[in-house]
Amino acid sequence: MTDNLQNKHASYTKIAWTIYSILAAIIVAVLVLVVAQDNEERFFYGLMTTAVAYVFRPTEKFFNRLILKYTGVEKPAEQE
Repeated sequence: MTDNLQNKHASYTKIAWTIYSILAAIIVAVLVLVVAQDNEERFFYGLMTTAVAYVFRPTEKFFNRLILKYTGVEKPAEQE
């Protein structure tokens, strides 16, 4: 049973990271393709948006809380 919960939680964590990555890529694309007016701004928005997405990435605790809230699957306790 624990293996099943671990697998479910691991797959939900992968889905959460995938959603976060896609949203970050969409924001980069909008800034670079719509907002930027010249090549310098395109470079700046492309570089700095990805840097911000990396620096302010969500923590594991945040993802665990969201996974529990939306799916009801709690992270299994670590076995020593």
